[in-house]
Amino acid sequence: MVAASKRTFTGWLLIALQAFLGIGAVVGGLFLVFDPSGNMMGMSIDLMKVTIFPDFLIPGIILLLALGVFPLIVMSALIIKWDWKIGEKLNVFKQLHWSWAFSLYIGFALIIWITVQVYIVSEISTIHIVYITLGLAIQAVTLLPSVSSYYTKSNSTLIHGGTKHVAN
Repeated sequence: MVAASKRTFTGWLLIALQAFLGIGAVVGGLFLVFDPSGNMMGMSIDLMKVTIFPDFLIPGIILLLALGVFPLIVMSALIIKWDWKIGEKLNVFKQLHWSWAFSLYIGFALIIWITVQVYIVSEISTIHIVYITLGLAIQAVTLLPSVSSYYTKSNSTLIHGGTKHVAN
């Protein structure tokens, strides 16, 4: 496979999907952290049919960090391909930049998050369908050959210590 030297539309689409998820989850997470009762978002604790938490504080923190801040970090790495040693250690796709792998991981995390949420509230709403679809879209776009080719390390330009390096 020849690595792409220029980001394609699908590469930009993946970045946009991560941004959409990240921004939405930061906003939703902050609402739940600032108002753990859920009232600020028009939710009630009675919504939880399976009571795991006394309020929405812990889910809000998880949402804010795992599906908000982290996708925005990955989005930035998808844009500039910066080097991150921990990311590389957790990257099971060693021939690809860690941000590509973490994009795939975020798709799985979102699908798991929504599945658990549906279990807890014992119903499916439109927002669940939208976000399950978003998780699947993130995974599908990440797996596209034009995207994976762009993030193949053999022709990737990495940012390390403020200096660009071309990986071999």
